[in-house]
Amino acid sequence: MKAAVFESFGEPAEVLSVRDVPDPEPGPGEVRVRMILSPINPSDTLVVQGLYGVLPRLPATPGFEGVGVVDKVGPGLLGRFVKGKRVVAINSAGGNWAELAVIPARQARPVPDDIPDEQVACFFVNPATVLALARHVLAVPRGEWLLQSAAGSTLGRMLINLGRHDGFKTLNVVRRHEAIAELEQLGADAVISSSNGPIDEQVRRITGGEGVRFAVDPVGGETGTEVFRSLAPAGRLVLYGTLSGQPIQVDPRLVISGPRSVLGFWLGHWMRERSIPSTLLLFREIAALIRQGTLRSDIGTTYALREIKDAVREAAVIGRQGKILLRLGNSG
Repeated sequence: MKAAVFESFGEPAEVLSVRDVPDPEPGPGEVRVRMILSPINPSDTLVVQGLYGVLPRLPATPGFEGVGVVDKVGPGLLGRFVKGKRVVAINSAGGNWAELAVIPARQARPVPDDIPDEQVACFFVNPATVLALARHVLAVPRGEWLLQSAAGSTLGRMLINLGRHDGFKTLNVVRRHEAIAELEQLGADAVISSSNGPIDEQVRRITGGEGVRFAVDPVGGETGTEVFRSLAPAGRLVLYGTLSGQPIQVDPRLVISGPRSVLGFWLGHWMRERSIPSTLLLFREIAALIRQGTLRSDIGTTYALREIKDAVREAAVIGRQGKILLRLGNSG
């Protein structure tokens, strides 16, 4: 089969190549998925750059999620129930940027036929993170502000949509001025640009000097620091990414006097704590919200696997709209 492979960490367009590798075989409790599509997420490219929290042994193939059809199963009961079915392929070890991928049978989730391949490919990472952050970790009440940075991303736009659906207000931080009108048109309650001054000062002007009780940040560095300073007393900030590669600075006086708190969130860890019934409920919620358009992913360009270098270059463009997909079937 063909797969995208990197033998050293570095810029994805420089270190990734497509090559022929042996077909993988599923072991006990595993299934093999004939991949159709897989998105290029920031977590995927951070792995290739060597900047992710958990890194694979090299050489390796990236790709944490995607859609495909189970074509072979290893020993065990679970695999029998999904053989021949189209599934969300959740690959916590990476490896979906290939024509065939082996994953645990419990991570191959069948999806309804009325959801198109492009949406199934992006079914898990962003939608599950959005629901986990807003409804579970923070449990943002109706009418409250949720402050988020990187609001122009696919995940950020989903949070705006979920806020409209669930009744909480979103206060959104972007870098590009032109993104302000885009997000306001989408339904954002307030949008600010980090280039217009410190985030915390802008947030307090909007909230009447109080700050916000709920905030999420995938950036870190100066942005994450200013988001933390935007918290009201008893406010909580959830960090779910490190796009800047820089730490945030936490003023202990704000932590002590608030008290204000900073939490870390990793989707994989959070999912492992879910019971089977709660996981099934989560997937049903995602499917319903995709149908409604609330958690629907904006799709950009779809590239053949052989065009991997062009695909990762476009995925890295700041201000790009739409999720970049890799087509991994016969045309890949």
